[in-house]
Amino acid sequence: MSGLYEEFRDRLEQEHGIAIATLVSGSEQIGAKMLIYPDATTHGTLGSQELDQQVVGDATQAIWTSKAALHQYSLTQPDAQSVEVFIEGFPPPPELIIVGAGHIAIPLTTFAKTLNYRVVVIDARAAFATPERFPHADELIVAWPDEILTKRPLYPSTSIAVLTHDPKFDEPTLKVLLERHSGYIGAIGSRKTSAERGERLKQQGLNDEQLQRIYGPIGLDIGATSPEEIALSIITQIVAYRHGKIKQQER
Repeated sequence: MSGLYEEFRDRLEQEHGIAIATLVSGSEQIGAKMLIYPDATTHGTLGSQELDQQVVGDATQAIWTSKAALHQYSLTQPDAQSVEVFIEGFPPPPELIIVGAGHIAIPLTTFAKTLNYRVVVIDARAAFATPERFPHADELIVAWPDEILTKRPLYPSTSIAVLTHDPKFDEPTLKVLLERHSGYIGAIGSRKTSAERGERLKQQGLNDEQLQRIYGPIGLDIGATSPEEIALSIITQIVAYRHGKIKQQER
């Protein structure tokens, strides 16, 4: 287990997602531990390649649910046996990526930080994406959003709010997001705008199942009119999604 505990400690201190699996019964290797990362890579072994492979799926899921549970597995090599493995997941802090540094993004950043989200603001317009406007953002990126998001890791705990309200920004961004695995995706715009945007994205190769992932118009319908109220409706929808409370009719 050389370096295993140190790696586990470092991942927790750096607030990166990780799961730890411990073999608790059914084998001479009781007490063996393995670390599992969000990309399904591992460090250590439970004593059997077959068991290691079986555990990875449950462990990566545990990272995002933050659950600790006992799992039972059946092995075929070297002889049929049943083993029990305790798996505990440790998710990274929830992250909110805001695409578009307009007026709504400012209070949305404040609300998200209050709820302990890590907030990233991306906008290609340097005049909008400034530290003066977003003093609380953890990361401020001046670049084309689709180019950044193509290279950036996205996880189930990552929420993205597309607030650019400009096809040349939001459509390439949404295309990148819908071709990858992340959590909540919301896009600003009226129902008419959202429908027209959806048709254009279909022409670019996206299907109905992918488009259903977009919450648009973004935010819960609370009658919001000001930037602050709209931001409140957005963060409320994101929190509802995170806790599995969002419903289809609330899209």
